Amino acid sequence: MADEDEPSGRPRVSFGSRAAPQTHSRSRYSQPPAANRASPLVSFSKSLQDARKNADALVVSAQNNEHVKKFKDNLEDFEHKLKLQAQEATAKLNSMKKPQKSQNGMVMQDWHFPLASGPRQPSGMRKSYSATDFSKFSQLLQSDSKGRQLAAQEAGKQLEKMAYDLIEGPRNTLKSCQSTLGNCQENFQVLQTVLQHNLQPALPLLKAKAEPSAPMGSHNTTFRTSARIQAPNSTSSQQLVPSKDHRLTPEEMALDPWNILPGFLRAQELAAIEKAVDATGNQQPPGQPQRERKRRKQKRMKDSNLRDPDRSVAIVTTAALPWMTGTAVNPLLRAAYLSRNPEETGEETSPKPKITLMIPWLAKSDQKAIFPDGLTFNTPEEQEQYVRNWAEKRTGFESNFKVTFYPGRYAAEKGSILPVGDPTAYISDAEADVAVLEEPEHLNWYHHGQRWTDKFDHVVGIIHTNYLDYARREEQGDIKEKCLKALNSWVCRIHCHKVVKLSDAVQPLPRQTTQFIHGVPQQFLAVGDKKSEPPAEGEERFSRGAYFMGKAVWAKGYTELLSLLESHRTAGKTEYAIDCYGNGEDLAAVKAASKKKDLNLKFHGAKDHLDDSMHEYKVFINPSKSDVVATTTAEALAMGKWVLVQDHPSNEFFSTFPNCLVYKDSDEFSNKLEHALESEPVPMTADMQRRLTWEDATERFLDVAELKASERPGLIETAVDKMAWLAHNTLTGIEPLRAVVGAGADTLLSPASLADWEPSKQKLAWYDKKPSVEAAVESQTTEVK
Repeated sequence: MADEDEPSGRPRVSFGSRAAPQTHSRSRYSQPPAANRASPLVSFSKSLQDARKNADALVVSAQNNEHVKKFKDNLEDFEHKLKLQAQEATAKLNSMKKPQKSQNGMVMQDWHFPLASGPRQPSGMRKSYSATDFSKFSQLLQSDSKGRQLAAQEAGKQLEKMAYDLIEGPRNTLKSCQSTLGNCQENFQVLQTVLQHNLQPALPLLKAKAEPSAPMGSHNTTFRTSARIQAPNSTSSQQLVPSKDHRLTPEEMALDPWNILPGFLRAQELAAIEKAVDATGNQQPPGQPQRERKRRKQKRMKDSNLRDPDRSVAIVTTAALPWMTGTAVNPLLRAAYLSRNPEETGEETSPKPKITLMIPWLAKSDQKAIFPDGLTFNTPEEQEQYVRNWAEKRTGFESNFKVTFYPGRYAAEKGSILPVGDPTAYISDAEADVAVLEEPEHLNWYHHGQRWTDKFDHVVGIIHTNYLDYARREEQGDIKEKCLKALNSWVCRIHCHKVVKLSDAVQPLPRQTTQFIHGVPQQFLAVGDKKSEPPAEGEERFSRGAYFMGKAVWAKGYTELLSLLESHRTAGKTEYAIDCYGNGEDLAAVKAASKKKDLNLKFHGAKDHLDDSMHEYKVFINPSKSDVVATTTAEALAMGKWVLVQDHPSNEFFSTFPNCLVYKDSDEFSNKLEHALESEPVPMTADMQRRLTWEDATERFLDVAELKASERPGLIETAVDKMAWLAHNTLTGIEPLRAVVGAGADTLLSPASLADWEPSKQKLAWYDKKPSVEAAVESQTTEVK
């Protein structure tokens, strides 16, 4: 429910934006701009593995080298022939008459020994003579001693040359291999020494950082470093744990590689080490994670169920607290309930899947533009802590999910946050299993990078917002609506296996299904229980009348509200004061139009729907037609109020409750408003309350998100999807074109540093043109007439 839910709601959308520059300074929150660039520890680990692979490959290469093979084959063949020839030569020589002594008195008891002897002949060459040579030499030996000596020398030279020619080629090859292997081993030792030098002093500090007492930004505070990750060759069972106030010295900073990584990367490194190190502290064989991932993917090719406890689910959304909008609140609550510890519910259920909530990180200037009360954060860790605290307060139980960030920028013309760079790069391959894209069309309008369905085995998109309604309200709205409708369908097809629409108020989309999968926390139901009790004597259950809550933009229902109230007054009905809660960029125009029409509307700014002052209202009015499903309507029902809504697909779920009053025109609106203000709402039954809970909504989500074999795209459909992605990816890779159509300047690549970057202030987009306040007021007046 994007902009349709919370007090400040979700802003408007159009198709263009302002820019987000890249800074290239490195800081503690440095993030590599390239999609697949690894962090320092992973680089070290990969270098060690590559060195070991190179050493193994050299041995295999030497064994498979054609010169070595040829030498080996020739040597075996030559040795076999020599044996046969030696036997033949010995037989011939033995058949000769053996003289007792030569002319110089030399005894010739062994014919081949003196021929093979000599200062230059190695012992291994004593068999390197042919039968013909022996026959020739024997005749020379019988003639005179000088000929015998010359023959022996000549035979030695010939045999030495023969051996040299045979060995020279393979010898050079082996020398080259040996030299390369030596260099590789030397590099391997250097890398190993450097890694041990950096890792050994750092691991105790790393263990301390992973404890909940010292939370690390953007990873689960319940995550702990495994005891099997120990410093190399460490024999001590005690580890150095710095105190809370301990400040690292420069030497410690130099030896601790985690100090140069942002929190969300440190969490990723911890998870990577947990997987890469087995119980004995040894690394997994190279390629094992890839083989495991391939095996897991093949296993789930038929059915994919999010209820499996070994699943890793990444929930990626387009907004984050403290911006009180639907796409900030509902994905956060979804992550909280999906990861809720079964022990807290008192039910005996299987373990939950691993949940990661991925939210946008904004520069300080953008934070000031949309966060309430001037609230800003210096680091992602600070914002994560705020998000966790809010979730725990709203749900009543401890958060058990991990938080990570991707860079985003606020596009004021759209009233929305747009991703910068490729968000898929901020999720490690080891955790890339299931992706839940909250607003998949919004996330991927300008997406340039990997397909979500290529990185993840199972991708579910959830449609929160009717962006076509926003587009048609702008200048040249008909053209923008048609373009946006085609683009939404295009990107959802490219990046999703399944699309879940909260209602049929939005356009048809590929692979769609419709199911309301949001709920309300128990605090709202507790208010409803209290209000269902009989009031004290002389008091009323509700002391205040009607109100409207939503983001102060025309598309959130203010156009319809002003029109209905003016028709109500024109019909001579009793005029009622209506309180309006919410802030937004159209607030000034709404106030001006209300004043011009002389309507009894009072504007109070944004307020939490659970605030005590909100409990006293009896009637909640929501005339919006742009909502897919309004969270505020569900909350009002849970608090036991009347809700007055239009006959529209976005309200189909609510229309089944007795306290939901549906109108079709202005006359019916007036009649049902009077009825609601003059009568009491019906207390809800236990079954009605259950249907509104997040527990029941989570079960509906798990059911509808299941991916059957028949729902997976076939070969032809996959080929079409990839062609569509190629075309879209090519267009979104053109930086000037991105700026013109609203993605913003310098948004193609991720910024070098999340904590330090600032978006570009260039306004290059022609696609985003909002009417002025005066034009908006005149437009609303004309529309009413």
